[in-house]
Amino acid sequence: MLVGHPTGAQSSSRAVPASATHIPFLLAVHDLIFWRDVKKTGFVFGTTLIMLLSLAAFSVISVVSYLILALLSVTISFRVYKSVIQAVQKSEEGHPFKAYLDVDITLSSEAFHNYMNAAMVHVNKALKLIIRLFLVEDLVDSLKLAVFMWLMTYVGAVFNGITLLILAELLVFSVPIVYEKYKDPSKTPWNRQKKGRINTWKPEMQQLLKHHLIVIMMLLVPWRTCSVSA
Repeated sequence: MLVGHPTGAQSSSRAVPASATHIPFLLAVHDLIFWRDVKKTGFVFGTTLIMLLSLAAFSVISVVSYLILALLSVTISFRVYKSVIQAVQKSEEGHPFKAYLDVDITLSSEAFHNYMNAAMVHVNKALKLIIRLFLVEDLVDSLKLAVFMWLMTYVGAVFNGITLLILAELLVFSVPIVYEKYKDPSKTPWNRQKKGRINTWKPEMQQLLKHHLIVIMMLLVPWRTCSVSA
């Protein structure tokens, strides 16, 4: 009996790091969408938005090719520029990217297995969920999926996939910071009146979010009515 307790302790101690590895990632995502570092969030938001807009206008092959060409143009131009400066000044600074070339980016087998194990947990959960829904283990859940997919057919008639991704990115990078800025600190979601939950949103925040969503919809929704009438 005494031998079994250390084994349980070891298994529980090993399970803690697996779940704890998600905490830094979640904190990083939280800081990103709440614009804690404006430069980092602006770079991520601008880059992903340009990528999505490019994919909406061009093919994936064209977008990837143009991105690689742009990156190579910057690095080759910088390399040539530094080489000319070193030749004129007769300096021996070496390769301008030497500090980055010396960085060890190899992935150890242990880290690879950890990432694969964490990914396999989610893959197995997704497979079990798919089998449970499509083989109708629970009739209510399968009907919910059917209704949701039926509603998505109407969404697909108005939006395409790239448009939905653009809309989702605009909402993710705007709604949290707007909510944090305009929420009423004197009221929390846990404060409730006898007849219901207290509204924690200030009126100006509601108007700002409505205006924000209207502008996004006007930019993203294709003007199908105009084309049909034409």
